Amino acid sequence: MSLNLKNKQEIIKKFGANEKDTGSAEVQIAMLTQKITELTEHMKSNKNDFATKRGLLMMVGKRKRLLSYLKEKNLEGYRKLIKKLNIRG
Repeated sequence: MSLNLKNKQEIIKKFGANEKDTGSAEVQIAMLTQKITELTEHMKSNKNDFATKRGLLMMVGKRKRLLSYLKEKNLEGYRKLIKKLNIRG
């Protein structure tokens, strides 16, 4: 269920400022979005997996908090990110 190293490096390269930028809000949001997508597919076939459902809801909440932080600090970067990730409408 977790991201493998190759996927993480691709996400960091695409959304980070450089290869070592793993902590910026943009990279964290992109990684959470990837995990949320994978867990959503898992939940479609395993409806009674309540532990995964709880983890999924916590990830969605964390992504929401990071998005609101990014929106406050960098509105243009926020708009570009949600367009790239195809989230929020």
